[in-house]
Amino acid sequence: MSDFTLTSLYPQIRSWLDEDDLARNFHYTRTLNGSDVKLYLKIKSPIVLAGTDYFVATFAALGAKSYHFDFFKHWDGKEFQAGEVIEFPEALPFNLAVTGERLALNLLQHASSIATWTKKHVIIANKKNIKLLDTRKTTPGLRSLEKYAVRVGGGYNHRLGQTDAWMIKDNHKSCMGGLEGAFEFFQQQGAFYNSIIAEIHDLSELKVAQKLGLKHVMLDNFSLDLIREAIKMKWPGVTFEVSGGVKLENLESYLIDGIDAISLGSLIYSAPRVDISLKFKPL
Repeated sequence: MSDFTLTSLYPQIRSWLDEDDLARNFHYTRTLNGSDVKLYLKIKSPIVLAGTDYFVATFAALGAKSYHFDFFKHWDGKEFQAGEVIEFPEALPFNLAVTGERLALNLLQHASSIATWTKKHVIIANKKNIKLLDTRKTTPGLRSLEKYAVRVGGGYNHRLGQTDAWMIKDNHKSCMGGLEGAFEFFQQQGAFYNSIIAEIHDLSELKVAQKLGLKHVMLDNFSLDLIREAIKMKWPGVTFEVSGGVKLENLESYLIDGIDAISLGSLIYSAPRVDISLKFKPL
Protein backbone atom coordinates (compact mmCIF):
# COMPACT_ATOMS: atom_id res chain seq x y z
CA MET A 1 0.00 0.00 0.00
CA SER A 2 1.24 3.46 -0.86
CA ASP A 3 1.94 6.25 1.60
CA PHE A 4 -0.87 8.17 -0.10
CA THR A 5 -3.34 5.39 0.69
CA LEU A 6 -2.27 5.29 4.32
CA THR A 7 -2.32 9.06 4.71
CA SER A 8 -5.89 9.19 3.39
CA LEU A 9 -6.94 6.87 6.20
CA TYR A 10 -5.15 8.67 9.04
CA PRO A 11 -7.96 11.10 10.02
CA GLN A 12 -10.35 8.21 10.68
CA ILE A 13 -7.67 6.07 12.31
CA ARG A 14 -6.67 8.87 14.69
CA SER A 15 -10.28 9.51 15.70
CA TRP A 16 -10.69 5.81 16.49
CA LEU A 17 -7.43 5.73 18.45
CA ASP A 18 -8.76 8.66 20.49
CA GLU A 19 -11.50 6.36 21.81
CA ASP A 20 -8.83 4.65 23.93
CA ASP A 21 -8.04 8.04 25.49
CA LEU A 22 -4.36 7.22 26.00
CA ALA A 23 -3.43 10.88 26.37
CA ARG A 24 -5.27 10.91 29.70
CA ASN A 25 -2.73 8.53 31.21
CA PHE A 26 0.68 9.74 30.11
CA HIS A 27 2.42 7.69 32.81
CA TYR A 28 1.08 4.46 31.26
CA THR A 29 2.22 5.27 27.73
CA ARG A 30 5.69 6.53 28.75
CA THR A 31 6.45 3.42 30.83
CA LEU A 32 5.40 0.81 28.26
CA ASN A 33 8.28 -1.43 27.21
CA GLY A 34 9.65 -0.39 23.81
CA SER A 35 11.60 -3.58 23.04
CA ASP A 36 10.93 -5.37 19.76
CA VAL A 37 8.33 -8.11 19.37
CA LYS A 38 7.30 -10.35 16.50
CA LEU A 39 3.66 -10.31 15.38
CA TYR A 40 1.66 -13.39 14.47
CA LEU A 41 -1.83 -13.24 12.98
CA LYS A 42 -3.67 -16.45 13.87
CA ILE A 43 -6.52 -17.48 11.57
CA LYS A 44 -9.12 -19.38 13.59
CA SER A 45 -11.88 -19.71 10.99
CA PRO A 46 -11.92 -19.81 7.16
CA ILE A 47 -11.70 -16.25 5.84
CA VAL A 48 -11.37 -14.01 2.82
CA LEU A 49 -8.88 -11.45 4.11
CA ALA A 50 -9.88 -7.79 3.80
CA GLY A 51 -8.97 -4.48 5.42
CA THR A 52 -5.20 -4.83 5.32
CA ASP A 53 -4.70 -1.13 4.50
CA TYR A 54 -6.66 -0.18 7.62
CA PHE A 55 -4.62 -2.63 9.67
CA VAL A 56 -1.32 -1.18 8.44
CA ALA A 57 -2.55 2.42 8.69
CA THR A 58 -3.30 1.91 12.38
CA PHE A 59 0.30 1.03 13.20
CA ALA A 60 1.70 3.58 10.74
CA ALA A 61 -0.34 6.33 12.41
CA LEU A 62 1.41 5.39 15.65
CA GLY A 63 4.86 5.63 14.07
CA ALA A 64 5.55 2.26 12.43
CA LYS A 65 7.23 2.28 9.03
CA SER A 66 4.85 1.17 6.29
CA TYR A 67 7.59 -0.89 4.60
CA HIS A 68 7.42 -3.24 7.59
CA PHE A 69 4.15 -4.44 6.08
CA ASP A 70 5.10 -4.61 2.40
CA PHE A 71 4.39 -8.34 2.26
CA PHE A 72 0.78 -7.50 3.14
CA LYS A 73 0.31 -5.25 0.08
CA HIS A 74 -1.70 -7.52 -2.19
CA TRP A 75 -3.31 -9.86 0.31
CA ASP A 76 -6.84 -8.47 0.33
CA GLY A 77 -9.01 -11.17 -1.23
CA LYS A 78 -6.63 -13.98 -0.31
CA GLU A 79 -8.29 -16.97 1.34
CA PHE A 80 -7.00 -18.61 4.51
CA GLN A 81 -8.11 -21.69 6.40
CA ALA A 82 -8.53 -22.18 10.13
CA GLY A 83 -5.21 -22.95 11.79
CA GLU A 84 -3.01 -20.93 9.46
CA VAL A 85 -0.61 -18.43 11.02
CA ILE A 86 0.75 -15.32 9.31
CA GLU A 87 4.17 -14.33 10.66
CA PHE A 88 5.10 -10.68 10.16
CA PRO A 89 8.72 -10.56 8.95
CA GLU A 90 9.53 -7.22 10.59
CA ALA A 91 9.43 -6.65 14.36
CA LEU A 92 7.63 -3.75 16.01
CA PRO A 93 8.25 -2.07 19.37
CA PHE A 94 5.98 -3.60 22.00
CA ASN A 95 4.56 -0.23 23.09
CA LEU A 96 3.48 0.55 19.55
CA ALA A 97 2.17 -2.97 18.87
CA VAL A 98 0.08 -3.20 22.03
CA THR A 99 -1.36 0.30 21.54
CA GLY A 100 -2.59 -0.40 18.01
CA GLU A 101 -3.44 -4.09 18.41
CA ARG A 102 -7.14 -3.86 19.24
CA LEU A 103 -8.11 -1.25 16.67
CA ALA A 104 -6.06 -2.84 13.88
CA LEU A 105 -7.53 -6.26 14.61
CA ASN A 106 -11.10 -4.94 14.94
CA LEU A 107 -10.91 -3.32 11.51
CA LEU A 108 -9.30 -6.36 9.88
CA GLN A 109 -11.82 -8.71 11.46
CA HIS A 110 -14.83 -6.59 10.52
CA ALA A 111 -13.75 -6.20 6.91
CA SER A 112 -12.80 -9.88 6.60
CA SER A 113 -16.17 -10.92 8.02
CA ILE A 114 -18.00 -8.97 5.31
CA ALA A 115 -15.68 -10.11 2.51
CA THR A 116 -16.01 -13.76 3.59
CA TRP A 117 -19.82 -13.54 3.80
CA THR A 118 -20.07 -11.72 0.46
CA LYS A 119 -17.94 -14.34 -1.26
CA LYS A 120 -20.39 -17.08 -0.20
CA HIS A 121 -23.21 -15.21 -1.99
CA VAL A 122 -21.12 -14.32 -5.04
CA ILE A 123 -20.23 -17.96 -5.69
CA ILE A 124 -23.94 -18.71 -6.05
CA ALA A 125 -24.87 -15.59 -8.08
CA ASN A 126 -22.02 -16.17 -10.54
CA LYS A 127 -23.88 -19.22 -11.87
CA LYS A 128 -26.13 -16.78 -13.74
CA ASN A 129 -23.70 -13.86 -13.99
CA ILE A 130 -25.92 -11.76 -11.69
CA LYS A 131 -24.16 -8.95 -9.86
CA LEU A 132 -24.56 -8.75 -6.07
CA LEU A 133 -24.89 -5.23 -4.65
CA ASP A 134 -24.69 -3.89 -1.12
CA THR A 135 -26.90 -1.05 0.22
CA ARG A 136 -26.49 2.04 2.41
CA LYS A 137 -27.46 -0.01 5.47
CA THR A 138 -23.97 0.44 6.86
CA THR A 139 -22.45 1.21 10.25
CA PRO A 140 -22.10 5.01 10.70
CA GLY A 141 -18.42 5.92 10.34
CA LEU A 142 -17.51 2.59 8.73
CA ARG A 143 -19.20 2.83 5.35
CA SER A 144 -15.98 3.09 3.31
CA LEU A 145 -14.47 0.06 5.07
CA GLU A 146 -17.65 -2.00 4.77
CA LYS A 147 -18.27 -1.22 1.12
CA TYR A 148 -14.62 -1.87 0.33
CA ALA A 149 -14.93 -5.27 2.00
CA VAL A 150 -17.93 -6.10 -0.21
CA ARG A 151 -15.79 -5.44 -3.29
CA VAL A 152 -12.98 -7.61 -1.92
CA GLY A 153 -15.52 -10.42 -1.55
CA GLY A 154 -16.52 -10.10 -5.20
CA GLY A 155 -19.63 -7.97 -4.76
CA TYR A 156 -20.45 -4.52 -6.11
CA ASN A 157 -21.32 -1.24 -4.44
CA HIS A 158 -24.79 0.19 -4.96
CA ARG A 159 -24.24 3.82 -3.86
CA LEU A 160 -21.54 5.16 -1.58
CA GLY A 161 -23.77 8.14 -0.78
CA GLN A 162 -27.22 9.48 -1.56
CA THR A 163 -26.10 11.64 -4.48
CA ASP A 164 -23.98 9.10 -6.37
CA ALA A 165 -27.17 8.19 -8.21
CA TRP A 166 -30.71 9.42 -7.65
CA MET A 167 -32.91 6.73 -6.16
CA ILE A 168 -36.67 7.14 -6.06
CA LYS A 169 -37.86 5.39 -2.92
CA ASP A 170 -41.37 4.91 -1.51
CA ASN A 171 -41.01 7.97 0.74
CA HIS A 172 -40.14 10.13 -2.27
CA LYS A 173 -43.22 8.89 -4.09
CA SER A 174 -45.43 9.47 -1.06
CA CYS A 175 -44.32 13.10 -0.72
CA MET A 176 -43.58 14.14 -4.32
CA GLY A 177 -46.67 13.15 -6.27
CA GLY A 178 -45.96 9.52 -7.01
CA LEU A 179 -43.38 8.05 -9.36
CA GLU A 180 -43.93 10.70 -12.02
CA GLY A 181 -43.49 13.60 -9.59
CA ALA A 182 -40.36 12.13 -8.03
CA PHE A 183 -38.89 11.38 -11.46
CA GLU A 184 -39.48 14.98 -12.54
CA PHE A 185 -37.86 16.28 -9.34
CA PHE A 186 -34.66 14.31 -9.87
CA GLN A 187 -34.53 15.19 -13.56
CA GLN A 188 -34.45 18.85 -12.53
CA GLN A 189 -31.43 18.42 -10.24
CA GLY A 190 -29.07 19.35 -13.08
CA ALA A 191 -26.70 16.44 -12.44
CA PHE A 192 -25.99 15.49 -16.04
CA TYR A 193 -24.29 12.16 -15.32
CA ASN A 194 -26.43 10.97 -12.40
CA SER A 195 -28.61 7.97 -13.16
CA ILE A 196 -32.12 7.68 -11.76
CA ILE A 197 -33.11 4.42 -10.10
CA ALA A 198 -36.68 3.72 -9.02
CA GLU A 199 -38.07 1.32 -6.44
CA ILE A 200 -41.03 -0.42 -8.04
CA HIS A 201 -43.64 -2.13 -5.89
CA ASP A 202 -46.09 -3.66 -8.36
CA LEU A 203 -46.63 -4.32 -12.06
CA SER A 204 -48.82 -1.25 -12.61
CA GLU A 205 -46.01 0.95 -11.30
CA LEU A 206 -43.61 -0.90 -13.57
CA LYS A 207 -45.75 0.17 -16.54
CA VAL A 208 -45.36 3.79 -15.42
CA ALA A 209 -41.58 3.32 -15.17
CA GLN A 210 -41.56 1.95 -18.71
CA LYS A 211 -43.58 4.93 -19.97
CA LEU A 212 -41.14 7.34 -18.28
CA GLY A 213 -38.21 5.58 -19.93
CA LEU A 214 -36.42 4.72 -16.69
CA LYS A 215 -33.12 2.95 -17.23
CA HIS A 216 -32.71 1.37 -13.78
CA VAL A 217 -35.50 -0.39 -11.92
CA MET A 218 -35.47 -2.06 -8.51
CA LEU A 219 -38.17 -4.69 -8.09
CA ASP A 220 -38.77 -4.26 -4.38
CA ASN A 221 -40.08 -7.25 -2.40
CA PHE A 222 -41.50 -8.92 -5.52
CA SER A 223 -42.44 -12.57 -5.22
CA LEU A 224 -40.71 -15.00 -7.56
CA ASP A 225 -43.84 -15.22 -9.71
CA LEU A 226 -44.10 -11.42 -9.93
CA ILE A 227 -40.44 -11.19 -10.90
CA ARG A 228 -41.09 -13.54 -13.81
CA GLU A 229 -44.09 -11.45 -14.88
CA ALA A 230 -42.01 -8.28 -14.63
CA ILE A 231 -39.28 -9.76 -16.82
CA LYS A 232 -41.83 -10.30 -19.58
CA MET A 233 -42.29 -6.49 -19.58
CA LYS A 234 -38.56 -5.68 -19.63
CA TRP A 235 -37.73 -3.05 -22.24
CA PRO A 236 -34.46 -2.45 -24.15
CA GLY A 237 -31.69 -0.69 -22.26
CA VAL A 238 -33.19 -1.13 -18.78
CA THR A 239 -31.52 -2.95 -15.88
CA PHE A 240 -33.59 -4.96 -13.42
CA GLU A 241 -32.42 -5.18 -9.82
CA VAL A 242 -34.17 -7.35 -7.24
CA SER A 243 -34.22 -6.44 -3.56
CA GLY A 244 -36.05 -7.57 -0.44
CA GLY A 245 -36.44 -11.03 1.03
CA VAL A 246 -33.27 -12.42 -0.52
CA LYS A 247 -30.81 -14.26 1.69
CA LEU A 248 -28.12 -16.89 1.33
CA GLU A 249 -30.56 -19.75 1.93
CA ASN A 250 -32.90 -18.76 -0.93
CA LEU A 251 -30.54 -16.90 -3.25
CA GLU A 252 -30.47 -19.75 -5.75
CA SER A 253 -34.21 -19.37 -6.41
CA TYR A 254 -33.69 -15.73 -7.46
CA LEU A 255 -31.22 -16.63 -10.22
CA ILE A 256 -33.78 -15.89 -12.93
CA ASP A 257 -32.86 -14.98 -16.50
CA GLY A 258 -33.47 -11.27 -17.02
CA ILE A 259 -32.29 -10.21 -13.55
CA ASP A 260 -29.16 -8.08 -13.76
CA ALA A 261 -28.44 -7.50 -10.07
CA ILE A 262 -29.60 -8.42 -6.58
CA SER A 263 -29.05 -6.05 -3.65
CA LEU A 264 -28.75 -7.29 -0.08
CA GLY A 265 -28.16 -5.11 2.95
CA SER A 266 -27.40 -8.35 4.79
CA LEU A 267 -24.03 -8.62 2.99
CA ILE A 268 -22.90 -6.07 5.57
CA TYR A 269 -25.22 -6.11 8.57
CA SER A 270 -25.61 -9.90 8.83
CA ALA A 271 -22.04 -11.00 8.16
CA PRO A 272 -21.02 -13.65 10.75
CA ARG A 273 -17.84 -12.74 12.59
CA VAL A 274 -14.68 -14.48 11.48
CA ASP A 275 -12.16 -15.36 14.17
CA ILE A 276 -8.68 -13.83 14.04
CA SER A 277 -6.21 -13.04 16.83
CA LEU A 278 -2.95 -11.11 16.95
CA LYS A 279 -0.18 -12.44 19.17
CA PHE A 280 3.27 -11.09 20.13
CA LYS A 281 6.51 -12.83 21.00
CA PRO A 282 9.45 -10.95 22.51
CA LEU A 283 12.77 -11.17 20.67
